[in-house]
Amino acid sequence: MSKKEVKTNAMRMLDRAKVSYSYEEYECDDFTDGIQTADKLGYDHKLVYKTLVTTGKTGNHYVFVIPIEAEIDFKKAAKVVGEKSLEMLHLKDLTKVTGYVRGGCTAIGMKKQFPTVIQEDAKELEYMHVSGGKLGMQIRLAPQDLQKVAKSRICRCDPPITACSDAVGRIREYLKSMYIYAVVLKINRYSRTY
Repeated sequence: MSKKEVKTNAMRMLDRAKVSYSYEEYECDDFTDGIQTADKLGYDHKLVYKTLVTTGKTGNHYVFVIPIEAEIDFKKAAKVVGEKSLEMLHLKDLTKVTGYVRGGCTAIGMKKQFPTVIQEDAKELEYMHVSGGKLGMQIRLAPQDLQKVAKSRICRCDPPITACSDAVGRIREYLKSMYIYAVVLKINRYSRTY
């Protein structure tokens, strides 16, 4: 007798919407981040997206689906959803708010429909991988289908240049301080000779 397929809430919603998708299950007892999951399954990191749940200053919740290697720019994300500021939803509240556990959270089929934003890089993809709604499951689907079923919009909410420019800025400041130090040393040496 074959093992009966267990569908997650996300899969049931995709079925109801008649969306074409596939899924892959893998051994996972505890939380693993998206990068570890992609490596374990042999997925290209550019195709795997993580789901982040945030809370605005107003107390409302917002969902962001971004590439696993990206970091959310909270200022930019807050502006996208019309909030003054955002912060990550406390982990202890994740299941109560979304119905999902850490590592199994997906934008599809949460307890309540929250405003959802998908990082605009997804528009360029033929398909993407997102959590399947439980630990140890990834769903593969077209970004447009995720957008439709999650009733989301596509915007930029990561800092594509900010992180890099911050590092460059710090290096520049360091080099400037070293240059000033070298000039001061030279002046001190010069003044001692007279």
